[in-house]
Amino acid sequence: MDMLLEQLINGLAIGSFYALVAIGYSMVYGVMKLINFAHGDLFTLGSYLGYTLLVVGSGWITSTFGVWGGVVVAVLGAMLGAGAAGLLLERVAYSPVYKAGRLPLVVSALGASIFISNGIMAVWGPRFQAYPVESIPTGSIMLFGDIRITTLKLVTILVSLALMAIIYFVVERTLFGSAVRASALDREAATIMGIDFRKIILFVFFVGPALGGLAGVFAGLNYNRIIFNLGWGYGLKAFTAVILGGIGNIPGAMLGGLLLGMMEALFEGFVSGAWKNVFVFVILIVILIVRPTGIIGEKIAEKV
Repeated sequence: MDMLLEQLINGLAIGSFYALVAIGYSMVYGVMKLINFAHGDLFTLGSYLGYTLLVVGSGWITSTFGVWGGVVVAVLGAMLGAGAAGLLLERVAYSPVYKAGRLPLVVSALGASIFISNGIMAVWGPRFQAYPVESIPTGSIMLFGDIRITTLKLVTILVSLALMAIIYFVVERTLFGSAVRASALDREAATIMGIDFRKIILFVFFVGPALGGLAGVFAGLNYNRIIFNLGWGYGLKAFTAVILGGIGNIPGAMLGGLLLGMMEALFEGFVSGAWKNVFVFVILIVILIVRPTGIIGEKIAEKV
């Protein structure tokens, strides 16, 4: 029983990474009907930006803001940097080919993914980089029975869930969120009603990568090392989470990410860690066959 609970907690932490990245996938697809294949690489960029801030500014940042204050600075810097990179990506790689159709957008996305991944390798090198986690407190908290959770893992889960709640509130309960949902449903009608579609595009291309940057820093802090192609695996799993929850559906992306993380952790703990990635893609295939719209996705009639 204790092992089951421990694996569920581990899965919740892993699922929070997937969910944050999946939100970005889902937001861009919902508004633009585009699978942003470069999104996983923005996650990697965020992890490297956080790493750089922690390493380069480890002395004065931690002395000025404290250990956890330094982590906050690294997280905010990574989010802003990844968000700015997302806006630049949209302007350079996607905006010029919007009118050319979906296939050129997909090709552009793949090209951008290769460019960002190789750019990261050129700047930071092809080897693993170790996150400077030595100064971060390694204490743990007793939950119940013999179940303990590290402070870092608890912070990761709580911050991720809090940001997911904020995004859900903004999109589902605010006037601007109504504009985002209206644009996703029918761009032409939303434009006629006075909604500035350009602002919606900028919103999704900043917020999505920023959340990915946050996930990248947390992944580095929890797993201690990063590499330039880190986003490939996380991106594929986040995409699986989007399909699992319902593509284009932000609550579905959150739910899909958390569920996928917990299922992966349970499979690793009770079956085999060597086969966990195979298990993830078996889930993807099953979902596509049994329920293509995802757990809470809905079929939407198309205009003809």
